[in-house]
Amino acid sequence: MGLVMSAATGSGWTTGSGMEGPPTAGGAANRPEVSTLPWSLFTKSPRRRMRVAFTCNVCGQRTTRAINPHAYTDGTVFVQNFLLTPVTLGLNKCCGCNIFHKLVDNLNLFHEMKCYVGPDFRYEGDAPFNYLDALCGKDSQVVHALDPTGDPSKPLHRCSIPVEDDPDAVVVPKRTPNEIVKKLSYITVDKRDKVSPPLFGGRQTWKQREESFKLNATMKVHCGFMKNSGADMDAVDVEYIEKCKFVVASGIFDGYDVPHQPSNISLRSQKLFCFLMVVDEVSFDFIEQNVTVKVDSAGGKWVGIWRLVTLHRPPFDEPRRNGKVPKILTHRLFPQAWYSIWIDGKMELMVDPLLILERYLWRGKYTFAVAIHKHHRSIYEEGDAIKRRKRYARPLVDLQMKIYRHEGMEPWDEKKRMPSDIPEGAVLIREHTMITDLFSCLWFNEVNLFTPRDQLSFGYVAHRLGDALKFFMFPNCEYNSLFILHRHTREHSSKVEWAKTIDEILKKGLKESRGGLGLWTPYPADLSSVELPTVKRTSQMT
Repeated sequence: MGLVMSAATGSGWTTGSGMEGPPTAGGAANRPEVSTLPWSLFTKSPRRRMRVAFTCNVCGQRTTRAINPHAYTDGTVFVQNFLLTPVTLGLNKCCGCNIFHKLVDNLNLFHEMKCYVGPDFRYEGDAPFNYLDALCGKDSQVVHALDPTGDPSKPLHRCSIPVEDDPDAVVVPKRTPNEIVKKLSYITVDKRDKVSPPLFGGRQTWKQREESFKLNATMKVHCGFMKNSGADMDAVDVEYIEKCKFVVASGIFDGYDVPHQPSNISLRSQKLFCFLMVVDEVSFDFIEQNVTVKVDSAGGKWVGIWRLVTLHRPPFDEPRRNGKVPKILTHRLFPQAWYSIWIDGKMELMVDPLLILERYLWRGKYTFAVAIHKHHRSIYEEGDAIKRRKRYARPLVDLQMKIYRHEGMEPWDEKKRMPSDIPEGAVLIREHTMITDLFSCLWFNEVNLFTPRDQLSFGYVAHRLGDALKFFMFPNCEYNSLFILHRHTREHSSKVEWAKTIDEILKKGLKESRGGLGLWTPYPADLSSVELPTVKRTSQMT
């Protein structure tokens, strides 16, 4: 199904193709300066994906997108009109015209949300514009899109979020006291570093791993960032983040995304929060080529509200592992942070972050909040899905699961204290207390030792810590309402993900040299008799 979007009153998008569609749509003949996306994008094409460059007429931001053009069998093309202006929306800053950026975002927005705005939709008032409600609210004219086969696709399940109405009315509470772990420090040097190059996650032994799960008032554990092991920041960024007490963090590695600008951010939150986008050098180059990067007087680099923080010398061979550094070890990368909200690079924040903290942490007096997984509750279900979807080498996923099974990890059932052992790992909401930071360290250590599939190890670490850390695992439908999910600009693929046997990994040189070393270190027990629980596959989507 094709979609041509137009914007009135001199605002919208143009492309360099010169192949524009009809200048007006039904009912729009008298509206001036209507621009459309190129007509050629929305006709039948044997190509599954094509890359198109867009330039915003309002702020001049340029972006490229790969799209999947397709149409109805009769060639019907839908034209959408939006009577929106930066003036009426109060969006008069560069990239403040993000309403247009969102509408055009390579159709991924509409593909992922499985809906599009009907042709009669208008906004002509001066009131604040709620983008999500306008797209998918009950009162707006929303039609389910068709997939390329012509079959109706299932929309994401969304539900209302019981957030406060006014960010300015939110009272920031006192910080949670440290009652179990009162002092937490980190191992930064291993004895073997003198004879071998240091590893970012260290050379944690099985004994050290086991000791790290024993809670004490004073603890010292591995937590990444071993001395001279990589993940270095520029001095200008180190200086900037020292002031950041409230953080919205995200990350892009190996050039798979460009930053998505958040919406509905209050002036209070814009002043209170640092919006930090952690990237590697490859991603920075990709972002710089595809969107406008501004440099401030101090040398800081910005894309809209996001401050780009470049990590030099990636600590791992595998980009997925590199992405776990800012995601899980947020407190190590930004040590001054009191609170943080992590969102994956493919996510677009749609709710004010102060309202998120109030809803998911402060109201229930939690220090860690994460959404329940859409499909799975058990780590063994998730492991089975990872193997079927070829997200990591099958024998290595099995080995990690066998270790967890041997160490007492039971399949999830309703008797467990947590509503699920599997989170939606794309969003993490944390107050950085000692116990929360310890959990993050132990979680990262598991990701460092085993596979980079962090959803597998989340439930295991929670199991080992017991009642010491109280999680708020909120409904998945609320998670879907907090963010918009975009597709990556290209599919991630690693050769090790397709490996079916240990011999194949070794013969083809697919073994990682700086991560997952626990998968190749003899385990201090016989795992040959360990049987993994039978998994009942409840969803073909997984």
